[in-house]
Amino acid sequence: MAELKRLSESRDLTRIERIGAHSHIRGLGLDSSIEARDASEGMVGQLPARRAAGLILQLIRQGKIAGRAVLLAGQPGTGKTALAMGIAKSLGAETPFASVAASELFSLDLSKTEALTQAFRRAIGVRIKEEAEIIEGEVVEISIDRPASAGSSGIPSGATAAGKTGRLTLKTTDMETVYELGGKMIEALGKEKVQSGDVIALDKASGKVTKLGRSIGRSRDYDAVGAHTKFVKCPEGELQKRKEVMHCVTLHEIDVINSRTQGFLALFTGDTGEIRAEVREQIDTKVAEWREEGKAEIVPGVLFIDEVHMLDIECFSFLNRALENDMAPILVIATNRGITTIRGTNYRSPHGIPSDFLDRLLIITTQPYTAEEIRKILDIRCEEEDVEMSAEGKDLLTKIGTETSLRYAIQLITSAGLACQKRKGKVVEMEDISRVYHLFLDVKRSTQFLIDSQSDYMFSEVQGDSDGDDAMQS
Repeated sequence: MAELKRLSESRDLTRIERIGAHSHIRGLGLDSSIEARDASEGMVGQLPARRAAGLILQLIRQGKIAGRAVLLAGQPGTGKTALAMGIAKSLGAETPFASVAASELFSLDLSKTEALTQAFRRAIGVRIKEEAEIIEGEVVEISIDRPASAGSSGIPSGATAAGKTGRLTLKTTDMETVYELGGKMIEALGKEKVQSGDVIALDKASGKVTKLGRSIGRSRDYDAVGAHTKFVKCPEGELQKRKEVMHCVTLHEIDVINSRTQGFLALFTGDTGEIRAEVREQIDTKVAEWREEGKAEIVPGVLFIDEVHMLDIECFSFLNRALENDMAPILVIATNRGITTIRGTNYRSPHGIPSDFLDRLLIITTQPYTAEEIRKILDIRCEEEDVEMSAEGKDLLTKIGTETSLRYAIQLITSAGLACQKRKGKVVEMEDISRVYHLFLDVKRSTQFLIDSQSDYMFSEVQGDSDGDDAMQS
């Protein structure tokens, strides 16, 4: 339990956000009646698909669709992954969401079933309840006993507090108490930059200090406060109270903690490896006991598998069986294939998926974007990537996206921005886009180049190239 608590607390670290292909997605862009807006929360177009995803989202939240599977099917570049990311963003951090490409499962140094099992258990959360002794109150005064050689008063942020002692005065609306402080507690208060007038909570078991906000009664002490300053009421009743604390982890994290000597640190090193079935059985038994005692509850999350056509018949058999488990997450899969061969067999099937597994799926289709929708998406991406582009430049980029692909057009935004910087410009113009368009080929021009220059390449296999084949044989 202590390892799980440490893991839960480690997630409070500040995350650095990178600009990715779908970092502009904030949700599904639906209103309260599950109707899709034309452009909202980073989503553009695909109104029927977004409405369908909204219904799936509602069923997930109500817990009425556990162990079900959804297929997102459509041409390349029609927003299938964006839909999955929109579902994940709408669910929030409370619901576990695991994402993996089918091709990645085979690149791991694991068996197919082990890789899929780990992916499934990453998407199953365990919400563990624990009662903790908490001291919660408003800080009246902090006094630190310093050596005679010490300088200014107060708690130095980040400084060592070894050997120091002090007193902390806390109050609620009903009482006030003075607590003796040791070196570790002084250091913890210093790291949180706690000062008089703050409302804090102290965990007696771990010594963790949490700043809840600034007391409303001290709101007039300063003429100006930061935009992120939060004002809260002074706590009522006793200073010391028992509170129910929730720790959220996934089954896979519990598996790793209990199967590796490094404990939860193995999650950061990536040293998960094969996990024995006996370990998982013991964990499932223990979690079942916690559920019966009311100490924990299972939170089925969402597992997203992209490029699902890359899975073989053995993997689909595993998925069929795994979805029948009472703790199974919601499975969302995506593919851009039509009728194609099921890997590991000689049979052809829609999307390369066996017919018995297709019967389990709720299928959502996506359609190609219109020129107007491509323009809106490019507007959003320019803002996300902090690239200022002229209207003429966006018109040209929209035309390129229509004639080639949306993905190619989006990739030219940053490149055109760099070309603009090189000529010391501030706004990306048509000349910048034209320059990078000729530097980086799209699929059609690259294919045409290969056809025109096939004789210059080794092992060319263009149909009808009998002269080239004869030359190779000779």
